[in-house]
Amino acid sequence: MITAMRILVVGAGGLIGQHVVDRLRRGGHEATTASRTRHAGLDHVVDATTATVADLRPLLAGHDGVVFAAGVDDRRTPRRPAYPVFHRGNVEPVRRLFTAAREEGLGRGVVLGSYYTHFHREHPEWRLAALHPYVRSRVEQARVAREAAGFPVAVLELPFVFGRAGDRQPNWAGPLARWARSGSPLTAPPGGSAATSADRVAETAVTALEQVSGADLPVADENMTWHGMFSRIADAVGRPRRVRRLHPAVLRSALRVAGAANRLSGKESGLDLAHLDRLLTRELFIGVGRPGALDHAIRETFGR
Repeated sequence: MITAMRILVVGAGGLIGQHVVDRLRRGGHEATTASRTRHAGLDHVVDATTATVADLRPLLAGHDGVVFAAGVDDRRTPRRPAYPVFHRGNVEPVRRLFTAAREEGLGRGVVLGSYYTHFHREHPEWRLAALHPYVRSRVEQARVAREAAGFPVAVLELPFVFGRAGDRQPNWAGPLARWARSGSPLTAPPGGSAATSADRVAETAVTALEQVSGADLPVADENMTWHGMFSRIADAVGRPRRVRRLHPAVLRSALRVAGAANRLSGKESGLDLAHLDRLLTRELFIGVGRPGALDHAIRETFGR
């Protein structure tokens, strides 16, 4: 029998955070919600990037565990050098949060991370952390969370996440939906990505808390080629059409041009555009996948 837990969810206003809260409560657990943006039903307004250990300890008091569902994603293009921005958004908040959790006597935790840490571990020859500031921040995030906590912290390594929570959808969904609905040609390079749903992530997070897991947990339901993903998105938005092949050399040239523009403006991407073509044209797949498993989640994301 599973004992009921009391869990603080930081980043509870986000797509995945909302699913985690819902899954906890449906499982008979108590969820306390914290987010930097006030919304109905929120327990605490807190900015994880600026909150100190002293700020966080009262929020954590009396809880069994904590979930970190906040952070800076890989689309950020700050001024050069980029790494300090990703460090401030992804590493320092978990250091302070899990230090406060240890001091308050909590015993379990979950960090929602990135599947790039999985590939960093499985393919050191790709040099992902050395080449990409965002990936480096996620690798450091996992290490720092566990060092600060001193108790089991599961790191969920997340790929593309489909789904919706009210009006909240993935940050990348809007641009893809507009592209799919437009008159512009749909093109896709070789390669592809693992993908999952927000509900599956929430289920995995709650199970990790219940089992007091400290594992690295890649989460995936399907492995999709870019061609297949874009075609299914076009179907979901009601504009099915052919997806044409994009030659890797064309992708490489476009990314080089974008990288040059960044340099001229003093900016740097979280995923270095000089090396991103090699990453995008790989099959970033996890396990064998289940074809069609995300049909409902894709329709939910894009079908409104």
